[in-house]
Amino acid sequence: MNSGEPFTIDLLKDISLAKAIGVILLISAGALGFLFWLIYFKGGSEYGSTLIDSLPALNALLNSTSAVLLLFGYQAIRKRDFQRHMKFNLTAFVTSAFFLISYVIYHNFHGSTPFTGEGLIRPLYFFILITHIILSALVMPLILTSFYLAFSGKLKLHRKVSKVTLPVWLYVSVTGVAVFFLLRAYS
Repeated sequence: MNSGEPFTIDLLKDISLAKAIGVILLISAGALGFLFWLIYFKGGSEYGSTLIDSLPALNALLNSTSAVLLLFGYQAIRKRDFQRHMKFNLTAFVTSAFFLISYVIYHNFHGSTPFTGEGLIRPLYFFILITHIILSALVMPLILTSFYLAFSGKLKLHRKVSKVTLPVWLYVSVTGVAVFFLLRAYS
């Protein structure tokens, strides 16, 4: 495969768009429901590990890395370098998956962290947090749909969906880092 040709997976070509979207939405809804339960209903467990306490910093690093990889992937596709584009985006996906695993582990033990900042920073923090949460719920199905469309060879539709996926994924990654630093500074 050279940089001038996209990579496809034959098995995905046989799966209809409607079926793929259905599976993607089912997986995304299950993951979102689990995260919502874990953070807002389960509460934290007893823990005393500095390893667990260091996970938010790791999460910020993973989110930052994903954002940089997405920008490199965007730059590669602008140059029509499909191979580098695919590698950067797959690596961003893996990095985001590691983030999600670390996030689940942290919240399993810790629960949610209250924001104690006051003044003008408080509405700013909650604006960032609320938009981050809403777009986080949308980003997983967008990412999975973009990958399905690319690997099934539906490149015109992939380009259209990815024009939404990229800014949403970037926003979620960057605001995740912002939430981390705001919580560190004000909680």
